[in-house]
Amino acid sequence: MAATRNVDGLRSMVAGGVMTPGDPGYDTARALWNGSFDRRPAVITCCRSAADVAAAVGFAEANGLEISVRGGAHSFSGASAGDGGLMIHLGSMSTVQVDPEGRRARVGGGATWGDVDAATQEHGLAVTGGVLSDTGVGGLTLGGGMGWLANRHGLSIDNLVSAEVVLADGRVVRASESDEPDLFWALRGGGGNFGVVTAFEYRLHQVGPEVQFGLLFWEVERGVDGLRACREAARTLPSDYGMLIGGGLSAPEAPFVPEEHHGKIGHALLVAGYGSADEHAHAIDAVREMCPPLFEFLTPMPYTAMQQLFDPELQPGTWMYDKGLYLAELTDDAITVMTERAPGKTDPLSFMPMFALHGAVSEVGDDATAYGGLRTPNFVVDVSGASNDPDRFVADREWARSTWDALRPLAGNAGSYVNFISELEDDERVRASYGPAKYGRLAQIKAEYDPGNLFHRNANIKPV
Repeated sequence: MAATRNVDGLRSMVAGGVMTPGDPGYDTARALWNGSFDRRPAVITCCRSAADVAAAVGFAEANGLEISVRGGAHSFSGASAGDGGLMIHLGSMSTVQVDPEGRRARVGGGATWGDVDAATQEHGLAVTGGVLSDTGVGGLTLGGGMGWLANRHGLSIDNLVSAEVVLADGRVVRASESDEPDLFWALRGGGGNFGVVTAFEYRLHQVGPEVQFGLLFWEVERGVDGLRACREAARTLPSDYGMLIGGGLSAPEAPFVPEEHHGKIGHALLVAGYGSADEHAHAIDAVREMCPPLFEFLTPMPYTAMQQLFDPELQPGTWMYDKGLYLAELTDDAITVMTERAPGKTDPLSFMPMFALHGAVSEVGDDATAYGGLRTPNFVVDVSGASNDPDRFVADREWARSTWDALRPLAGNAGSYVNFISELEDDERVRASYGPAKYGRLAQIKAEYDPGNLFHRNANIKPV
């Protein structure tokens, strides 16, 4: 193709190097975390700077190549790579610079949350990041960014101070409350629609180095009572606790799980507390008394260890499909659907994680950012079909879809946390995720910064 014949010119402009099929390292560079995708870009630009990214964007537009942007490559939809296009690979831009006195961190667009946690925890600081340490900061932040610290310190976007962005026309701008304020509003929840973010500046908070962790597990036969206890926990535990409910979770083969319960399907409550061990145990007492768990595990642990809890189970290359929605309440009807559907999965990796969001998340106004989720207390449900076996993956992908269909009537609309949308072509769900007013504003900003929709491998917002 003409583009690959012109690639020598691009190589002279990109300091980080350029790869085409057959080059050493090409297959590693194109590999995605979600193993269900196997895509082959025509060109991979390994960028080291915003100038490299700008050169790649210009080359792609001049040669008619579709752009994909790879940070941590954790996109459930496989958006980080496309067939025959140009991949902007940010993996070399992973530096994290921490200002402990100012409580700020400047983070390269290719960094992972493991990179961020390692650098900030040296100073006893942190910012809300995901629940897998190899998740990229870019994709997670631009969609909203939820994790263990969300109820204590807000979403990742609520702690974003500024961003360095390469635009479709090649300009490099700083977006903040005072610089390019419309762009800054759109970046906080509008996904990768508006440019390539090459650096994020976050506000940090004192966290750890040790936190309190708890896991309570109820077997599937007592699933209704167990999930009702989880619902009550969302109301009664301290409002800054991190809470993740594992619907249909298979008990892992881990040292903290009694061997006789390994692999059992059930429902779990995972909590993160930030006080003393005694305070944490006391807070859990009310949940335990409501419905005694099959087993439990309470322990202090390093914050960085909590951030890596799911890493051993969800390895790069796992085949995954996710479909999410928002529930204003975890009603008895929703609990019935989840408990009836849980045994229908075929793989231990499949389950229904739910973030219980309230606290600091609810203290931010709905119009303050482009985030499409609720700013009132709610449950963010992700029905996840996952496997390392392609045949089981096909079965559990259908399980995820049918479970979502059963939950859908209980949600306000078909909208989803955009980071949980596996099917990028579902324009109706993208629009529903933001609502008419917010989507309309985003479409106007898109028309200003990317009128040709150059950046469309995402939960895409069409320019007006």
